[in-house]
Amino acid sequence: MMGAVSIRTLCLAALTTLAACGGGGSALTGGTGGVTTPTPTPGPTPTPASGTDVVTYKYDTFRSGANLTETVLTPANVNSGSFGRLRFLATDAKVDAQPLYLSGLSLMGGTHNVVYVASEGDTVYAFDADSGAVLWQVSLLGSNETVDDLPPYGCDQVSPTIGVTSTPVIDRSAGLIYVVAMSKTSGSSSYHQRLHALDLTSGAEKLGGPVDISASFAVAGGATTFDPAQYVERAALLLSQGTLYTSWTSHCDVAPYSGWVIAFDAQSLARTAVLDVAPNSGGAGPAIWMSGGGPAADTSGNVYLLTANGAFETSLTASGFPSGADYGNSFLKLVASGGTLQVADYFTMSNVLDESSRDVDLGSGGVLLLPDLTDASGTVRQLAVGAGKDGNIYVVERGAMGKFAAGTNQIWQQVNSVLGGGIWSTPAYFNGTLYYGPVGDALRAFAVHDALLSSTPSSTTSNSFTYPGTAPSVSASGTANAIVWAHENSDPAVLHAYDATDLSHELYNSAQAAGGRDQLGTGNKFITPVVADGKVFVGQQNGVAVFGLL
Repeated sequence: MMGAVSIRTLCLAALTTLAACGGGGSALTGGTGGVTTPTPTPGPTPTPASGTDVVTYKYDTFRSGANLTETVLTPANVNSGSFGRLRFLATDAKVDAQPLYLSGLSLMGGTHNVVYVASEGDTVYAFDADSGAVLWQVSLLGSNETVDDLPPYGCDQVSPTIGVTSTPVIDRSAGLIYVVAMSKTSGSSSYHQRLHALDLTSGAEKLGGPVDISASFAVAGGATTFDPAQYVERAALLLSQGTLYTSWTSHCDVAPYSGWVIAFDAQSLARTAVLDVAPNSGGAGPAIWMSGGGPAADTSGNVYLLTANGAFETSLTASGFPSGADYGNSFLKLVASGGTLQVADYFTMSNVLDESSRDVDLGSGGVLLLPDLTDASGTVRQLAVGAGKDGNIYVVERGAMGKFAAGTNQIWQQVNSVLGGGIWSTPAYFNGTLYYGPVGDALRAFAVHDALLSSTPSSTTSNSFTYPGTAPSVSASGTANAIVWAHENSDPAVLHAYDATDLSHELYNSAQAAGGRDQLGTGNKFITPVVADGKVFVGQQNGVAVFGLL
């Protein structure tokens, strides 16, 4: 399982982003700890050259974590003298899902930059990013339903309530935001997982939704069945080539559970394909965690993800796949075709049985697809990167991932013991540098040359990050003015900004300003700062903090 540490041990071709509108309370009053932001002295504020949309987790389906259209925030103006907390967008419960953002959206009789926020109270909000006003909010609870923390399981991975946990996804051209919500019929043990398609301008249900999520998967002698009470959609939604992909994890390691990927048509919400990546495990996993990171997709629509500890058969078929089709601690490449979803290729470490037995997940971290890179021989390499609790970085070729081989890992590159701690987060990539934030250690940058990672960090931060480490993001204008943003899960939490070319150069953190001006509330895990049009959005226990130029 992907539990707490104590359990044991550049530029992409396109970025997609969407916005939501402001929220909850005045533009100047904070929503945490009674802190009030002083009115700043008016001054010239740069305006974005063009609007940015943030429509999916980590900006794009490669999960790069890089917004390359940020023209307002620069290393020169992100400092405690000119940058800080502007407002707080209050919600009814914890915000575990990454906020999304759309620029220049027409609604409510005007044009707004909109921040979309989903809470564990099963509420979705559209906030005006510039004023903090609530444009609309909608509850996803059905009649006589509530959110619940599943107390019989004794699992606190998502607490105190489970509502919307995974990051939604937006299709601006269709005018929709897709959200998965969990609920419980009041006074019963009947649980529901539902897929919603909400109108971006009003929050109204569209496409005949919501639809209840159900599935079965054929196995020898019968079928496995998806039980909505047994699962949480922790990983972000993926929208790729008209298909919505949901992926599921267990409540801690409470059996029975397996690793479900359930696909839907984005135009109708009809279920189109189902895959169980642990159909013969006897309910012992693996599940799909990725610390809130989403499955990735390449330009051909192939889907990539990492699985957690669980069953893996070292006896292989003639094609080199596990004989029981159970893929514990693996990189997976999935292909949808003809109404089916199949594992087209995979990589599993040679010591998979040992690591799974010790709860050393690979899938505690998320997957990132690198842009096409040229190696020393001039050959173009298409690579995927992942890391988990063992502190190693694994780099696989997406066209030939390496499968399983006893005693050796047949992959493009493996960089051992370079992270200083395990990974419970997702990395970021920008302009030839990969950024990883291990637990209990510094955020680290690794240079990429000739399609290979450096064996030692090119720079590190001077501070360390407690559990779960940090999931960095990058803002830049093309390749200029790059800033690495990182959230520290402390009490109070801290937003950090670093020079992307040298992480030892911290530009700003939210604890620097006098009088607690920028102070955040208690931290939350798996938070990625979202940057769009001169503002930074940070999920909190009871809302979203908004930072920008004062």
